[in-house]
Amino acid sequence: MTVIPRTALVIVAGLVVAGVGTRAQQSSQTTPNPGFQFRTSVDLINVTATVTDSQGRFVPGLRMEDFEVYEDGKLQKISQFDSERVPVSLGIVFDSSGSMAGEKMTNAQDAVRRFLDDLLGPQDEVFLIRFDSRVSVLSDWTDNRGAVSRMVRSIRPNGGTALYDAMSDAVPLGEQGTRRKKALVLISDGNDSDSSTDVDTVQRQIRESELLVYAVGIDSEGESLGQTIGRIILSLPRSGSSGPRTSRPSTGERLNEGVLRSITDDSGGRTEIIRNARDIDAATAGIASELSRQYFLGYSTSSPRDGRWHTIDVRVKRGNYTIRARKGFIAEGGS
Repeated sequence: MTVIPRTALVIVAGLVVAGVGTRAQQSSQTTPNPGFQFRTSVDLINVTATVTDSQGRFVPGLRMEDFEVYEDGKLQKISQFDSERVPVSLGIVFDSSGSMAGEKMTNAQDAVRRFLDDLLGPQDEVFLIRFDSRVSVLSDWTDNRGAVSRMVRSIRPNGGTALYDAMSDAVPLGEQGTRRKKALVLISDGNDSDSSTDVDTVQRQIRESELLVYAVGIDSEGESLGQTIGRIILSLPRSGSSGPRTSRPSTGERLNEGVLRSITDDSGGRTEIIRNARDIDAATAGIASELSRQYFLGYSTSSPRDGRWHTIDVRVKRGNYTIRARKGFIAEGGS
């Protein structure tokens, strides 16, 4: 199969993080698919929207004419719409730092394996990245979820937490997914301690991509290690580190929930904070359900390729609903 060249965005993102740990390998199975095509002759903006009622329940049965999409405050013409479940390219980024040892690791592994084995669809594809003080791609894109599930079971905790580096690697790899919907889910139990990538780089990469980013975090203050379970978080406090990685042990600091939400919410994904190990299945099942019950909207933008942030506001004309969708995009200039 012919290898499809990666976009300029991915090339730039790769250069930003070059030399940091194990870098995501380009998939030979990548095929063209709709996305945030900021550098092509047709600038098609695709937006995934989750619509819920006042009880937090998904609202089914909406049609294209029920939606309005505004870019920078101006109403746009919706040219694409889909309300059916579409196959998903899902990247899993798994924290294997030393602080994940014990029941926390066991429970996290069980939850992710259930996600892979039972909650995804037959046409979905996945990749798996693990990180401690360094980042390793355990599996590139594959539809053999059983094999990836077995890899999860083999993960052993050790070292520090290079969370920013792991996410910086995951974003360009995530964009190579061949399914129309692409998402990342990160599992971690602490703040970054070992990255040379900073939070601003990670945030910009996510804003420049079409990826939905999900985070489920466990705030385990007051719990013993045996009571705590692996969590999916993007704990991104300010980090000015630009030097080489060390092997410092993970600090186990509490979540930076505000920063976490600011990262995930821009993408149209969300942050789930849990405080009890028993809630991990509900959290991961909720993400899987959401990925299966979203609306897909597409429109052509006339915004200049000015490298600036352009806002997106998705509305439903009728009903008192909550709509969660990508909040904007960065329109980088072409070459």
